[in-house]
Amino acid sequence: MTSLNHKALMRFVKAHDAVYRRSNGWIGHRMPGVPPSLMLHTIGAKTGEPRSMLLAYYRDGDDYLIVASNGGADRNPAWYHNLRAHPDIEINLGRRRLAVTAHILLPDDPDYARLWQLCDSANGGRYTAYQQGTKRPIPVVRLTP
Repeated sequence: MTSLNHKALMRFVKAHDAVYRRSNGWIGHRMPGVPPSLMLHTIGAKTGEPRSMLLAYYRDGDDYLIVASNGGADRNPAWYHNLRAHPDIEINLGRRRLAVTAHILLPDDPDYARLWQLCDSANGGRYTAYQQGTKRPIPVVRLTP
């Protein structure tokens, strides 16, 4: 991704996050041209402070899937470490708040390849492009109500 494209994407992500938060999920849960978004509410692994992050999600039956891609960076996002420390969390799907338990899946998990493909194809192959740019395996996280 070029620097200009990355800057434009980051501006969009910040604006999307602000609209979602200000409208309490009324606006921004579903937007044309992008996967649906949820607000992930975690507890900081080190600080114990509440943290929230807007993320694209995908469905697998009753479960919600998120991908710890961190834009293809060489390290996992902070929210991933928070989920490892505190897997019982809440999410907002639009205005609805829901308790879930996070289950982290890596390539050695038997369900990983299927779930990776589900998420990646729904996001236009972006996760595969990210995976090609980093040495770390990108986790898929299953959020189970």
